[in-house]
Amino acid sequence: MDPKVKARLLEQDRRYVWHPFTQMKDYAERNHLLIERAEGIYLYDADGNAYYDTISSWWVNVHGHAHPRLKQAIREQVDRMDHVMFSGLTHAPGIELAAKLVEITPPGLSRVFYSDNGSTAVEVALKMSFQYWKQAGKPSKKTFIYLEHSYHGDTLGAVSVGGVEQFHALFRPLLFTAHRVPSPGAPVPLPGSFGRPANAAEAAADPAAHSLRAVRELLEASADDIAGVIVEPMLQAAGGMLLYPAEALRELRELCSQFAVHLIADEVAVGFGRTGAMFACAHAGVSPDLLCLSKGLTAGLMPLSVTLCTDDIYQAFYDDYETQKTFFHGHSFTGNPLAAAVALESLRIFEDEGLLQHVGGAARHLAAEMQRQLGSRPRITGLRSLGMVGAFELDAAPERRIGFEAYLEGLKHGLFLRPLGNTLYFWLPLCTTQEQISDIVTRTAAVLERLEL
Repeated sequence: MDPKVKARLLEQDRRYVWHPFTQMKDYAERNHLLIERAEGIYLYDADGNAYYDTISSWWVNVHGHAHPRLKQAIREQVDRMDHVMFSGLTHAPGIELAAKLVEITPPGLSRVFYSDNGSTAVEVALKMSFQYWKQAGKPSKKTFIYLEHSYHGDTLGAVSVGGVEQFHALFRPLLFTAHRVPSPGAPVPLPGSFGRPANAAEAAADPAAHSLRAVRELLEASADDIAGVIVEPMLQAAGGMLLYPAEALRELRELCSQFAVHLIADEVAVGFGRTGAMFACAHAGVSPDLLCLSKGLTAGLMPLSVTLCTDDIYQAFYDDYETQKTFFHGHSFTGNPLAAAVALESLRIFEDEGLLQHVGGAARHLAAEMQRQLGSRPRITGLRSLGMVGAFELDAAPERRIGFEAYLEGLKHGLFLRPLGNTLYFWLPLCTTQEQISDIVTRTAAVLERLEL
């Protein structure tokens, strides 16, 4: 990029743009990295430097950037139709994508409701569950259970069932009341959680059992007031890349069935092969009542999300108009044809390229390389991985802003890293090769060496 153009853009960026999840004062005298193009699993800045996109551009990229088939799908669709509203009108990409999603998602999910992003997919699920119970003759069932350290989006309904205190605590006065239970992947409950007084030793020994006991006690006491339980299956991402066992998800499904509450699976982040299975619920062999999907749905190219539900939920809304059981919810870009077309092509790539088989080998290689290159470092703890996700903690003093240091040092080594506090993680595109994985881990080890970790 021409240096004058680069300087102008960065000056305008500092003057006009407010970036997400960013303390803008950090950039008073430091530029954001100006990306000019992206290809495969690499980002290229305005000076031509290449960086591994180790977090899939905020967990959305699946097949690598600029995949030719996905670009072609957008070109062909825009030549036919760019966008039309999805109420009173329909179109082939929206219909075909819905049919394909019902085919490949866990059994029992039969209806697809489109929206725009992960937060709105969760909002749709919460509102569907709430309205379902009202129309099913159980209006007292109007609260939800969520897990500590969970993250379901940034709109107010999604924040109401969010358990990442750093992101959510400020907004509590604006939110509806929900029940927080201990995380099955974290050892110590936060203050204010439902259940027995925190027993750190007990929780650390078996956090999943500790969490499930709290859920059971809450349902035994208040099932008549609870509409649903919302979870990120297998992996709580923004809360610190916390893994928990498939058996815990199975038992949670059983509890929801036993006490007649909805299981809402938020697979916005973990869906579409990221954990090694097409959907994370498959690790436990369970089907939720509502399933939220976004991010990898369009392989990271276009905003689109869906909420799938069972026929039982759908039928509670299916009635004469005069009954006012319609689900009065929608978005201007619901079912956008361009986004639906690229999502369909992404799913064809999964099938044509045997992507899940590739992920199986790549995931094993990621786990092995992390252990080989990072496992013996004395100031690295909690080494863990699932599918194409790997994470570990950086043992540094709380007052040291180690995550930001790792980000800045990573850029010097051709890595785009974005740690969560002291948790450094990889969230790799599914197409990442074993050779690239080894190189990414090697460069990360060099970053840690420079940081004296």
